[in-house]
Amino acid sequence: MPEEDLLELKFRLLDGSDIGPFMYPPASTVAMLKERIVTEWPKDKKGGPKSASDIKLINAGKILENSKTVGQCRTPFGELPKGVITMHAVVQMSLNKAKTEKKIDEAPKNVCGCTIL
Repeated sequence: MPEEDLLELKFRLLDGSDIGPFMYPPASTVAMLKERIVTEWPKDKKGGPKSASDIKLINAGKILENSKTVGQCRTPFGELPKGVITMHAVVQMSLNKAKTEKKIDEAPKNVCGCTIL
């Protein structure tokens, strides 16, 4: 594939740090990008995604669908030719996972019922 057909993407995390930039062909799907984010996620950051379904990718104010390709998600305005496209990666666990983790956290610990007078 010719170099000029590839798109250069980086992913901005909530704390302002970036993953990338990486080169992708326009036929790459959003699901493929999310898998890459999971594998490249910094190990020292808390709250990282467990799977690609925990990530929401946002470009130009729109949440991207997994089935869309990078070429379909590009916005024609505001991008410089050969420029890096920045997408925001937000970790948002599914409700079932969050409820399960919350129940585990809420389990009563060994609590002392002593009162000091």
